Amino acid sequence: MATKDIRPSTAYTICDVCGRTLLRGERHEVYLDGGARRAVCELCKPRALHEGWVREGTVPTYDTGETTARRRGSLLSRLRRPREAASEPTPERRADDPSAPPPEELPPPPAPRPARRRTREPGREPRHVRAVPMGAGQKIASAIEVFNNSEHRRTVAGVARSLGAPIVSIHPNEDHSSLVDIVAAWELCWYRYEVDLSDDDPVVRVAAQGYELDELSPREREPNAGYDQHGALQAP
Repeated sequence: MATKDIRPSTAYTICDVCGRTLLRGERHEVYLDGGARRAVCELCKPRALHEGWVREGTVPTYDTGETTARRRGSLLSRLRRPREAASEPTPERRADDPSAPPPEELPPPPAPRPARRRTREPGREPRHVRAVPMGAGQKIASAIEVFNNSEHRRTVAGVARSLGAPIVSIHPNEDHSSLVDIVAAWELCWYRYEVDLSDDDPVVRVAAQGYELDELSPREREPNAGYDQHGALQAP
């Protein structure tokens, strides 16, 4: 008897709010953002509504007749303006017509004001570039604080509810002294986040993600930070 080759589907859905790749069987809904279709996971529905996105199928219909009438009215008004402007008497026509009222005399232009020299307000300090911590421990502590105050904390907490506590690895980037890499890994997937401590307002970005732990370096597979049930990272 011939065997049937069954291949799993390779199509994955990525949430447009948190950037997370949805697991197999995880549901999502489509929202509209200015005409663009966005995929939103179950955890990010409140954030999508807060951003003004509308769930597909609930967009109200608008009366096109009123819009067409307004467009037609605006077109007629644009065509009427040149005719009205041409019918108005010009200064030359007023000079030929003795019955036309005399043109109004325009007041002389105001004298230019002398330029004022700007002075620095007292008490205002010049803007400085954010200082990057020097030690590895200080960089890790700063990166953990930025991550715990970001939206990616909810992403890690949502995956942990399904797959358990992750392996958390935090290390300063070897190529850029201001970057810190945060890796959260499970048996079925992993996420690598990047924190730039040189930014005036540091943010967390998703640098990479995958599904095999072999794709990570040995250092990234060794945990050196803690994790609690609320998704917050803890310093080693």
